Amino acid sequence: MFGKRIRHIKRYRDVAKVLTHHGFGFFVEEMGLLHMLSLPKRLFTDTEKIDPMTFGERIRQVIEELGPTYVKIGQIASTRADIIPEDVLKELEKLQDNVPSFSFDQVTRIIEEELGAPLEEIFSWIDEEAIAAASIGQVHRAQLRTGELVAVKVQRPQIKAMIETDLEILLDLATLAEHRMERMERLQLRDVVEEFAKSLRNELDYSIEARNAEKIAKQFKKDPKIHIPSIYWDYSTRTVLTMEFVDGLKLNQFEEIEEKGYDRKVIAEQLVQALFHQVLIEGFFHADPHPGNIFLLRGGVVAFIDFGMVGRLTLDMKQNFASLVIAMMRQNTESMIKAVLRIGIVPDEVNLRHLTNDVDELREMYIDVPMSRISLGEAISDLFKVAFRHRIRIPSDFTLLAKCLLTLEGIVEKLDPQLSIMDMAEPFGIQLLKERYRPSTIAGRIWHNLTDYSDVLVDLPKQMKDLMRNLMRGKIRFEVSVPELDIFLRKLDRITNQISFSIVLLSFSIVMAGIIIASALGHQPIVLWQIPAIEVGFATAGLMLLWLFISIFKSGKF
Repeated sequence: MFGKRIRHIKRYRDVAKVLTHHGFGFFVEEMGLLHMLSLPKRLFTDTEKIDPMTFGERIRQVIEELGPTYVKIGQIASTRADIIPEDVLKELEKLQDNVPSFSFDQVTRIIEEELGAPLEEIFSWIDEEAIAAASIGQVHRAQLRTGELVAVKVQRPQIKAMIETDLEILLDLATLAEHRMERMERLQLRDVVEEFAKSLRNELDYSIEARNAEKIAKQFKKDPKIHIPSIYWDYSTRTVLTMEFVDGLKLNQFEEIEEKGYDRKVIAEQLVQALFHQVLIEGFFHADPHPGNIFLLRGGVVAFIDFGMVGRLTLDMKQNFASLVIAMMRQNTESMIKAVLRIGIVPDEVNLRHLTNDVDELREMYIDVPMSRISLGEAISDLFKVAFRHRIRIPSDFTLLAKCLLTLEGIVEKLDPQLSIMDMAEPFGIQLLKERYRPSTIAGRIWHNLTDYSDVLVDLPKQMKDLMRNLMRGKIRFEVSVPELDIFLRKLDRITNQISFSIVLLSFSIVMAGIIIASALGHQPIVLWQIPAIEVGFATAGLMLLWLFISIFKSGKF
């Protein structure tokens, strides 16, 4: 960790400077960065000023000023409504890749290096001006020598090295924060940052995006109303992605959609059906369905692009999500809690009574509210926030799904305000639950469990033999810990020492009182072997007392 700070000292200083400039100097100090980076305190405290903006606004400005890595992390974080405060979340949703495009000379060099051929041998023509530019890469329109129109996505030069540097710094800061700030330790901040870092690294590899696109294309192979652009693998690598060019209307171009005579209600239903097919049937879904990533083609065909961010749900996860949706529709608190407990990672100390009260309060918000007016994405996000307050960790794919639903609902509401996503989800949920309790499914689950148990039974004799061998060799030790007994014994030990101390003091007082009285009655000091008895008694008892006092205090059990 120290080596990383030395290698990236300038970037660390930039991060500390930006944080302090926007009013987070307290964080820089609390993290110990001033000392670790050998920075003069005045350099930062002098620049810190009172900022009238909200906490969320200042967070957004810090992210935008720190550049592409932090912008992408912020965009990924905006999907985590379960752990990010609402005011910060709203600001993170405003983050845009407002970056200029890089030069066409660099585009040419990268394509030729990656594809191993001159540009003119690959394309009949390619637009020098990018049609879209983002923090990781930019897109150019082109035509292959074989005649197909394509969109070529090219990664920014040196962006991977820059992102890796920033990710190392973020992970370092997350580790420091966990060690120094109790709240960050409870949040398990390093795990959260590692999760975000994994998502960002996946976006840096265009071959992953290409495989995602092909996987989703297979889901809609038999659906003529959904189109996924083709991937041209011969012209694609980790840093260059060539795919079919999609030319159509964006779904937020509502006036143009109506002018061309398309039925907005039908389009909205197609979108929702497509999402729930991906989520609840396939278990693999496009997780960033904002208007810029969805086009309306001729004939009312809906096309999806940009598959850098996807979500995955296992069979159990799909069924648990279906149970949650149906429980929410029926406003059944007990079923909602059961679904959340099956979905999340539940700590041992969770208080079910308090959790039930919180879920009940949330449920009451939706009593007597028509289903058409309930946002499924918002309701699920609120429920996950309740779970987070009780330290129940929700898998990131579920929070990604909640964000995906919110985004899609925003589009659907403008296309057809009367359409209820909640109502459209119910048939899919019921189908999944029927599959769960279908005799063939139950038989398959029983057979799977029997197979697992048979493996355990086969291994049992060998494991027992190993256990007995280790037991005979004395390699197995049993430790019994009774915390309450240990506390009781320590208290008993302390009381015993205190009684001993009191008895010595009492004995000392009685002996000395007797000697003093005898001396007073005889009108002369008592002398033994020409030694004054009172003085010797005082000295001896004092030494004994001192020795006992030191012994007890050394034991730490006074």
